[in-house]
Amino acid sequence: MRPANIVTSVADVLAGIAISGYLGNQSFQIQNLLPILLLCFSTIGLYGGGVVFNDVFDAALDRIERPERPIPVGLITIREAATLGVLMLVAGIIAAGFTSITSAILAFLVAVSAIVYDKWGKHYSFAGPVNMGLCRGFNLLLGISIIPSAVIDWWYLALVPVIYIASITMISRGEVHGGSRTTLYTASFLYAIVISLILYFAFAKGGIWLALIFLLPFTWMIFRPLLKAIKEPVGKNIGKAVKAGVLALILMNAAWAAAFGALYLALVIILLLPLSLKLAKLFAVT
Repeated sequence: MRPANIVTSVADVLAGIAISGYLGNQSFQIQNLLPILLLCFSTIGLYGGGVVFNDVFDAALDRIERPERPIPVGLITIREAATLGVLMLVAGIIAAGFTSITSAILAFLVAVSAIVYDKWGKHYSFAGPVNMGLCRGFNLLLGISIIPSAVIDWWYLALVPVIYIASITMISRGEVHGGSRTTLYTASFLYAIVISLILYFAFAKGGIWLALIFLLPFTWMIFRPLLKAIKEPVGKNIGKAVKAGVLALILMNAAWAAAFGALYLALVIILLLPLSLKLAKLFAVT
């Protein structure tokens, strides 16, 4: 299930909640926290289930390229893994449904996007990265849907994580056998676009200085290993660039929250980073 990655999906939802302005419109009462918890639980199920199905569909290939994964090792059967994946995806959709119909629809779209990527999308050089990006884009909207009408106002912000995750997915294709510098340079350009877009919205919302607190370390975290991979595009270096890109999502989401004036929520999101880093030492990220 890649627990370290699941933590980053929770950060997506919290960033979406910050963008929606939900906490700014609510008094601090326990019942107002319930939708937040439901959406966090939803994304845990959706992301975890999607990753499980990735291993289910890749079981035959993993026996050759990644024999250390649970299914090739024999820790779990394909049937058991598929059952786990279905239960997690269904639980994610149901949890979102307790928040709103809009949330349930978005959760369903996340689940469908994940399955399509796991089964077919990953085999296409352009459609695959975009498909994977849609999973994160819908996940951000899942957080925004805590106020259903806010999705109409901010739906286009989902394009930013789509671009970012598409970049990481492009890079990840060189993890096993090494990659090309052209792909890595393209990813660098797309990273720069993502940073520029967040800065633009932060400036528009008047939260540019707060956003920079998180954007600067975000930039350092993603570009440092990527530049090393460009210099020497071998599998090991590319794997580190992918891992850093995934974990850095927490910093990017904290920047979103800060850009929309929710500094307190940005601080909550950033506290997820040490947890994700710790889990990344215990479980695979890529």
